[in-house]
This record gives sequence, C-alpha cells and structure tokens, in this order.
Amino acid sequence: RDRRQQNPFLPLCSVLVVLSSVHCAHCRPAKSSGGAVQGSPGTEAGGRRGDSAAGLAEETLPSMRGDALRATSSLKRANNQGDRAPGSAKKHSRTSMADESWRLPNSVQQLAANMQEPPSQYLLREQELLGANLAGAEMPEPVPTIDLGLLSASNDPEEAAKLRSALQTWGFFQVSNHGMEASMMDSVFTASREFFQLPLEEKKKCSNLIDGKHFQVEGYGNDQVRTQDQRLDWSDRLHLRVEPEGGRNLDHWPTHPKSFRFNHFPPCPRPDLVLGIKPHADFPALTVLLMDNDVAGLQYLRDGTWYNVPAACDHTLLINIGLTMEIMTNGIFTGPMHRVVTNADKERISVAMFYGVDPEQEIGPMAHLLSEEQPAQYRKMKAKDLLVLHHEHYAGGRGPRIADTLKI
Repeated sequence: RDRRQQNPFLPLCSVLVVLSSVHCAHCRPAKSSGGAVQGSPGTEAGGRRGDSAAGLAEETLPSMRGDALRATSSLKRANNQGDRAPGSAKKHSRTSMADESWRLPNSVQQLAANMQEPPSQYLLREQELLGANLAGAEMPEPVPTIDLGLLSASNDPEEAAKLRSALQTWGFFQVSNHGMEASMMDSVFTASREFFQLPLEEKKKCSNLIDGKHFQVEGYGNDQVRTQDQRLDWSDRLHLRVEPEGGRNLDHWPTHPKSFRFNHFPPCPRPDLVLGIKPHADFPALTVLLMDNDVAGLQYLRDGTWYNVPAACDHTLLINIGLTMEIMTNGIFTGPMHRVVTNADKERISVAMFYGVDPEQEIGPMAHLLSEEQPAQYRKMKAKDLLVLHHEHYAGGRGPRIADTLKI
C-alpha cells in the first residue's frame, strides 16, 4: 500500500475473459446491414501539456510490460496450487437482490444452444435502432502499433511521438515486441476455450451470484441486472482479481482446466439486433486486451462513426486508456467509447487485463498539467466512488460518455 501511494500505477489488476457470439443450433443467421458514413479524421493536440501527459503514458507502459509478465507468472503459480484449500473462508462482497427471476441472468451459451431467437432483454431498443449500423466501417488507417521494446529500452522519440498521436486521436493502440511468448498467449486462449466448454454446473462453481441471487463482480456469469428494462449483453465472462496477491479470492478461480483462464461471446442468431457488449468507456487507467486471432467484433467510436478493429495478428496486444487516465491527464487523452458486435456463426474469446488504482486513491487532474490557461476540467473523487458512478451510468444507459458529466 505504501508503494502504491507513491505510485498509483503499481498493478491493481483484474483479468476478464469474455465469450461472445455463441452459435445457435436452431437459428437461421440474419445478416447485418451494411454501409456506414465515414467520420472526419481526428485532430492532434499539441504543446507541453500533451508532451507531459504522453510522458505519463511512456513511463507507465514500460513498467506495465514487466507487471503484465509478473501477473501472468502469478496466475501460473496460483493455478498450480490446485484445488482450493479445505475450510478456507469465503470473502464475499454482496449486493442484495430481490427474488424476482428477471434479476437472475441466464448463461448466454445455454440460450444460444436452445433458442431460435434472443430473448427481448438482449434486443436493441427502438430508439437505439434509429440510424444504427452494427456492421461498422473499416478504419481509415491501420491501427497504430507501438514497439514496446523500443520504447522502453531507448525512449525512442519517433516511437514516443507515435504513442502520443495514437492517444490523442484514437485513445487506443496495438503493442508489438511486448516480451510475451507466442506459445504462452496461445495457451491462454486454449485454456479459456476449455473453461467455457465445461458443463454449466462446473462453471457455476465459480459463479458471481452467491447463493444464486447476491451479485458480486468477481466470478463467472454476466452483468448485474438492476432493472427489468435493462438491455443485457450477449456474452458470458469470468472476472478475477489477480494483483496484488493479497487481494485474490481463490474461491472464484476455476480448478478445471488446470492450465486455465476468461470473455466468451457465443454465436448469436440476430447479430443485427444484439450486442456482445454495450457501448461504454473503460474505467481503469489502462486496459490490455488479448484479442481473438480469428474472429473480429470490437468496434471503436470516433467522430460519430463506429470503426471495426481487425482480429489480432502476430500476437499483438491492444491497449486503450480509460476514465481514470482521462481525468488524470485533464482530458488531453480521452477514454474511447467501444462496443462488441456479435457473430451468427462463430464464437469469440477475448482476455482483458485492467490496470486500476487503489479504491481509496483520490483521482483528479495531475498538478503539473494545470495552469491559469489550462485549469482543472474535472472534479476530484475517490476511485471507489467514481467506479460506482461509472457502473450506474452505463448500466442505466444514461448517455454515451460519463466523463462529460464529471467536468467542473
């Protein structure tokens, strides 16, 4: 904790595995509508404020490279411990839920295997369909790619400029030369698929619903259902906290497969009406995403247009900034809105590692980025309070960007 107070970017990590686009054995796939209006290219901010904020990212990413490797190693060590220790006490953060059945989301895998049409809770609302185009547009240029080894070894000015440009225009980028072995990354996907292929009762041993009705973030399942008219995501997920080690709760960690871990998007019979993950901006400072090599589905919003991100190639990682980083940089970098679309024929898996801050940490614009000409744009708030607002905002569909509601 003392080290984290000195450096809020020491890893407070959780890992999320999602399966989306589960195939429906009985459905006749419906094609998504095509075509989209191209958005105008974004503009680059300049000056010392941008340089200082980019410096924060440059300092964070190289250390993150080592932290990610250590977190992966920690996952392996914890997994080698085998079954949970007998008699271990369960540590549960509970959110009381009523007994109404609508509050208990179903396994999307089970729905896809047994239903011809998605239930109404998963369908886009009428107002959302106006002008909607889930097919997305092709990106106007390749996804920015940063050589992390070059950036961390020499602080190469050209690579640093590419990073700054990526953060100021898109808010996300790919990293190559990150130091992770391709075989290890492939094994993560193999283990993820093996987990989601387990019988439902086996997966439920890691459920995020305690006693079948009390919701918690960690574990296997879906989002918390707060209201009867809440639109649900077509995905199942496994969410685990991995760093610091003292914060792990192994009660939620699968014992099978032994090599495991993560987001499962099953195939969907109506990809024109159902989203794998609804539009949102991430909360943590950084999100590191290991994407499916074969199936695309991630889309980012820029200038009113949703752009398709191609499937991963050459074992690159995709990184985007979140609300925490946007506030700390006083809006120089913007946490991008993104969503996941579904696929009628193929499942998709992704593994996300979130880099957050201590819940008691106060989040606000960094002092060295402020001046009389550039005053603070966001009010300060503890991370735990900001997280509550973030969840309520996107679960309730209150608008596209929570950051705009936090400005002074």
